[in-house]
Amino acid sequence: MLRSLALVVSLAAAPCAAAGVFFPVGFKLDNGLEVVVLENHRAPIVLQMVWYRTGAADERPGELGVAHLVEHLMFRGTKNLGPGEFSRIVARIGGRDNAFTSHDYTAYFQRVAARELETVMRIEADRMQNLAVTDRVVLRERDVVLEERRSRTDNRPASQLRERMRRLLYLNHPYGRPVIGWESEIRRLTTDKVLAFYRRHYVPGNAMLIVAGDVTADQVKALARKYYGPIPPRAAPARERGKEPPHLAPRRVTLTSERVRQPSWSRLYLVPDFDDRRHALEVFAELLGGGSTSRLYRRLVVERGVAAGAGAWFSDNSRDYAEFGLYATPRPGGDAEALETALAEELEAALEEGFEPQDIRRAKRLMASAAVYARDGLRAGPMAIGRAFAVGRTIEDVESWPERIAAVTEPEIMSAARRALDLRRSVTGILLPGKP
Repeated sequence: MLRSLALVVSLAAAPCAAAGVFFPVGFKLDNGLEVVVLENHRAPIVLQMVWYRTGAADERPGELGVAHLVEHLMFRGTKNLGPGEFSRIVARIGGRDNAFTSHDYTAYFQRVAARELETVMRIEADRMQNLAVTDRVVLRERDVVLEERRSRTDNRPASQLRERMRRLLYLNHPYGRPVIGWESEIRRLTTDKVLAFYRRHYVPGNAMLIVAGDVTADQVKALARKYYGPIPPRAAPARERGKEPPHLAPRRVTLTSERVRQPSWSRLYLVPDFDDRRHALEVFAELLGGGSTSRLYRRLVVERGVAAGAGAWFSDNSRDYAEFGLYATPRPGGDAEALETALAEELEAALEEGFEPQDIRRAKRLMASAAVYARDGLRAGPMAIGRAFAVGRTIEDVESWPERIAAVTEPEIMSAARRALDLRRSVTGILLPGKP
């Protein structure tokens, strides 16, 4: 649940508020729906997003892939709208709509002219409570999902490698399952399973409505009460998931394919108990491999010339575990094994030596600049706040991010990195050209 919404409102209203990124205004409807407004009057457009705190990691045994299939079926009809009519209405008023599913959340959005906000609120509120699908519709959409899996995963070696790496990274937790599901599981999904998942998770108390753009908080409040307010409250399900056992040894997977033209190397680290270290790890990822000024790029690409590209990233957009990633591509004609050796040397040196104060200051400045630039568009704020809501964080966490990044110290950065990059909790993946 969101904490300190009153604080957020006061920060947004205060003319001299020093801290913050998006300065949202938030409130809650009587049925439990969280509502957030981000005013942005640069253009007469609005973005409506509805985030549900449910995803692939909330699926029960025997229904893997159902969260993603429900996302598809939300466009296929309600008691009041026929199949495809939702998107036709959005297109007719000159807007765009789509949706996405992850392990922890499912979100739907429409970008329309500001004067059409009431239209998209009305139809989005409708499908929050009135999804209506038949066996015929479910089977047809199930086939669409199967084709999506074939085209985006089964026919792409890089996607196949990532899927297998994640399956090895998680020994027990559902994050190891693909969001789209396994083909054999998708084929067993039924209308009953779809509707049961929908009724269980698509409830006001499990959702957040975010409206960004050329609106006021009072306008959104009136419309939200009119269209979302009458939806009956129902209890949101508990998010009960398995935990990871101790990881005792690193894992490794090599995939060879005739579709691969250039070898690549990557590694994933599982990072447990990351909440108190996530800002330090964000800065470390920027320092180590965040761009052309980072250590990995400078040393492997520019100075040693063994890589065509190299970098690092940290993702804490999950509820239960975070991930730290490394990647590199050898220069043309280069060897993936030699590149791995060189990268391991640079990583060890970085963990041993740390970073110069000026490098840390530069990394923080780059990250702070990105937060400032994010205010210009409509999408960044709803994405950051929606993800925070879905994984159990708060609006205050989002708004205080620049200050927390600025406060991270060099000892905190290095301590967090040395704890997180435990080789026993890692999977290394290599993609090679050639016959399997």
